[in-house]
Amino acid sequence: MERLSKVSDNGLLEFYKRETGFSSPRTFSRHISASQALVERLDLYGKLIGHEGCVNTIEFNSTGDYLVSGSDDKQIKFWDWATNKLKFSYPSGHLDNVFQARIMPFTDDRKIVTSAADGKVRLGEILENGRVETKRLGKHQGRVHKLAVEPGSPYIFYSCGEDGLVQHFDLRSNSATKLFYCSTFAENPQSSNSVRLNAIVIDPRNPNFLAAGGSDEYARVYDIRRYQLDSSSSVDNPVNTFCPVHLIKTNDVHITALAYSNTSELLVSYNDELIYLFQKNMGLGPSPLSATSESLQNMEEATVYSGHRNCKTVKGVNFYGPNDDYVMSGSDCGNIFIWRKKGAKMVRVMHGDRHIVNQLEPNPHLPVIATSGIEKSIKLWGPTSNDVTPLPQDIEELMDANKRGREDHSRVTLTPDVIMHVLRLHRRQALAYVERRPNRDDVESDEEDVGEAYVLGFSDGEGEGDGNENPRECNIS
Repeated sequence: MERLSKVSDNGLLEFYKRETGFSSPRTFSRHISASQALVERLDLYGKLIGHEGCVNTIEFNSTGDYLVSGSDDKQIKFWDWATNKLKFSYPSGHLDNVFQARIMPFTDDRKIVTSAADGKVRLGEILENGRVETKRLGKHQGRVHKLAVEPGSPYIFYSCGEDGLVQHFDLRSNSATKLFYCSTFAENPQSSNSVRLNAIVIDPRNPNFLAAGGSDEYARVYDIRRYQLDSSSSVDNPVNTFCPVHLIKTNDVHITALAYSNTSELLVSYNDELIYLFQKNMGLGPSPLSATSESLQNMEEATVYSGHRNCKTVKGVNFYGPNDDYVMSGSDCGNIFIWRKKGAKMVRVMHGDRHIVNQLEPNPHLPVIATSGIEKSIKLWGPTSNDVTPLPQDIEELMDANKRGREDHSRVTLTPDVIMHVLRLHRRQALAYVERRPNRDDVESDEEDVGEAYVLGFSDGEGEGDGNENPRECNIS
């Protein structure tokens, strides 16, 4: 049995089944894409060069033919990734770094929603005459890191911001609906504060459920059917929460990224901690502070993925493989880490950036991965190597260095000088974003920006610089 499993990992069994007629072409494609042998042959396929700042967001379209990206340069770019060619580019209309760009389904790739550090959520619409119209759809009091698009809907998506607000958008209307403010769990209800949200994802098996995470240790799951889209209710009321038992009430970690698998497993990446995979039955309920010691002791433990380090940026996490067979993350050491989802065995480490790898996006149909980080290019990875690539010889030293970094960071002593520095930074941020918890009067819709139009910047990929001529430094926060 062990030998059969080894043969299957090498992909030989799948070829045998195909040649003998026991496997259809579709089944063969899915199984071979999930084989460890293919993952071990991933190599740099190409680079997409053209942005003039850090690339913060990347996404393949539904067919996997094209890739959209957004950057600190506030540009949105469409790429024919297979030929490393830029198709077109347009100014997003944002006034600060673009953090997310999502293509709306069933719009012929003509509608792109974006969010940014300026607190705005915008729509870019590609017109038949080759122009792009952009307009503001809504805003937050603070940066907006992520958007979540309802699966299969050309109209519905959600945003979350550092103000703790979750908003609902319908492109058929001209206004955003503020659903609720995500609040910290506090034993004294009067002392609760908003959670600064970094991540929001929708369960693909049941789009009524969305998960959000941010500046505390809890990933919260909400049933959006409980919220009135006419803004008559804005009470934060999750139906479930997820957190590793040892992190409950720690108050010194926060969530940077979430991802749902196709079977509703929830992947949670923590700042300067590890990555955890939760099954649906591992929740703490809507009030995690009410969980008893006995119930926590009997709770099944989440699968843990370790070896990387997630400290300096709001780092992403994702699944890879036709059945979400692998988990992948970037790292502060500039590497891409890939683990088998089942068992959490590390199977591949690739050098993806001179500084930090932040985002990883799998192609929906091919064994191809796009990654981005502090560098100004997008890297493409495919199983193009003729040889199986083992883990680096210094992998133990690399993992130990990342572990020491996490442990040293957790033991930092807050001296008076450090405390004053933190307070100064907090004051600057407060002045910049005027972060506050709005009252009921703030739930009214914002005025729309006047629409703007841009001519598409078509390119055949020639003459694109590498971005090094721009002296602007990428932000690490």
